[in-house]
Amino acid sequence: MTVARHGFLGALPPGHRDRLLGFSYEVAFPGGTRIFEEDGVADRFWIIRSGLVALDIHVPGRREAVVETLGEGDLLGWSWLFEPYRWHLGARTRGTVLASEFDAERVRAACEEDPAFGLAVTNRVAQVIARRLKATRTRLLDLYGLPGDGGAR
Repeated sequence: MTVARHGFLGALPPGHRDRLLGFSYEVAFPGGTRIFEEDGVADRFWIIRSGLVALDIHVPGRREAVVETLGEGDLLGWSWLFEPYRWHLGARTRGTVLASEFDAERVRAACEEDPAFGLAVTNRVAQVIARRLKATRTRLLDLYGLPGDGGAR
């Protein structure tokens, strides 16, 4: 299996990266595929091998707002790691996407069984969450502006 050694996987120590990859299998999504919906059950996650996936958020009275676009090496989905295991965003492919898919329950069990592995995976996911929250906030400010500024940016 050929997987990029950068992005999410590249930040893991080699032994933990190999262990995590042992839980994966390859999947392909055609363009325009809705991979998951906001508030759906988060029972799996992906590492993108090629292609682009747009993360979006539901905005009442408007169409979904794209908050970030992910590509090669990126982790798609982090809600699988923390209860209540529900997606915080939605995701749609932008063209064909090849990815490594992981069963969340199996990975969580491995994290509990091996604390060093669990800490490495959890720390890496936490870094992704921090970056995505910042990106989401910035994107929403770009889209809707600060209160009182009339939406101008």
